[in-house]
Amino acid sequence: MEEQKKRKNVLTGGLILITLGVLIFLHQVTSFGFEKSWPILLIVIAAGTLIQRVKDVGGWLIGAIGVLFFLVETFDVHLHVIAVYLLPVLCPVLICKGM
Repeated sequence: MEEQKKRKNVLTGGLILITLGVLIFLHQVTSFGFEKSWPILLIVIAAGTLIQRVKDVGGWLIGAIGVLFFLVETFDVHLHVIAVYLLPVLCPVLICKGM
């Protein structure tokens, strides 16, 4: 069991390093700079966390924040526009989760 956990941690670390390398490469070669692509790193961290344990709320939260910031940075979506649609969905989910 301990060996499997170490293997998953190595996988997560490898994913983060590969993603960071690709993002730096894109920053050097294209106009898709690191100032716009950094949320992808959050999404990869969340994916690595969720690979280890799917029910980890922290992984889902980091992933959601990464996707949110990716939309804001890449597609110039304003945060209040997303909140108008996201909050009515999240409130019932959080209320039901608390019961």
